[in-house]
Amino acid sequence: MALSRSNWRSTAESICIPVGALVVALVLFGVFCAICGKNPFLVYGAIYKSAFGNWRSFQGTLLRAAPLMLTALCTALPARLGLMVIGNEGALVMGGIGAAIFGLLLSYGTVLPSPDQVQNLLGLPPLVVQLGMALGGILFGGIWIAIVGALRHYRAVNETISSLLMNYIAIALLNHLVEGPMKDPASLNKPSSFPIPELYQIGNISSTRIHYGLIYGIIACAIAYFLIQHTTFGFAARTAGGNVKAARIAGLPVGKLTIIICFLAGSCAGLAGMVEVAAVQGQANASIVAGYGYAGILVAFVSRYNPLAAGLVAVLLGGIIASGGALQRSFNMPDATVLVFQGIVFIIVLYSESLYGRLKLFKEPELKGTPPATATAATL
Repeated sequence: MALSRSNWRSTAESICIPVGALVVALVLFGVFCAICGKNPFLVYGAIYKSAFGNWRSFQGTLLRAAPLMLTALCTALPARLGLMVIGNEGALVMGGIGAAIFGLLLSYGTVLPSPDQVQNLLGLPPLVVQLGMALGGILFGGIWIAIVGALRHYRAVNETISSLLMNYIAIALLNHLVEGPMKDPASLNKPSSFPIPELYQIGNISSTRIHYGLIYGIIACAIAYFLIQHTTFGFAARTAGGNVKAARIAGLPVGKLTIIICFLAGSCAGLAGMVEVAAVQGQANASIVAGYGYAGILVAFVSRYNPLAAGLVAVLLGGIIASGGALQRSFNMPDATVLVFQGIVFIIVLYSESLYGRLKLFKEPELKGTPPATATAATL
């Protein structure tokens, strides 16, 4: 179906403004590099080469993009309901805890296996254990953000503040568990849970370094897009997000929508935590707190809360994150330089939000000969 003129302008606006924001961010980051005494063009070249220069480097980019796709949905889905949830990191951590608990229970029958139990697994098929870990990550992450939605609906607690604070609660809970009730005595220098047996860990796709978490992320983005754009549930959520009062008058269950959307959002980030435990770390420890949750917020903002666009932006940001080591080796710049880049992008994208609906380029031109609205009203 052909786009109408107004739809065409709206689509162009939704594409041009984020792209323009990224270009401005690139220019500002170049100024930052120049101030640091580095050639911006050489820095950009190193970022591109280390992120997309060859198949091996691109695999590293996709490895980092997988959790970003899932954590981005933790912000993107509630945003369609008018909620600004930034508890992505906490939901990821809780998902990692849930995956570790379910994985150990299905492998050994306990989260603290004895030496004899370590040598004798329960014998469940790998697919059953992996699905169990995925279920654990989804439940723990989903319930964690559903609490934020419940606080918002039943107690009018601001969801941005509550979800941000719950990030720190989740991280503190992880540290308590891996240093206490779930600690593997063999993990001296780096407190961790008992490792998930290698048989039950998520493997790589074919002969690549890319694990199946990337497939989970792509499928989750596709399902989220279909759910929001092509179902009555998604229509109800978008309606409530546009005008809560009108939604209530129309009889829509705003409370249920809020909690369900928040649960789905948290379950996506929780699945990212499961991937970190079952495919990357092999156990629950402090290393799963790698900042993917916070970076997922940026992905959601740049993609304008579109799940499909979030997948593409996640690949771009994954490449930037993957280039941190190259900048350190080639230019003697701190590994945290990529965080400066992310911060610049975040600030510029936030500012660009104020431009929607204000640029003349994307406004419908007034037809010649049409009297002003005030004049028409006066004649009536």
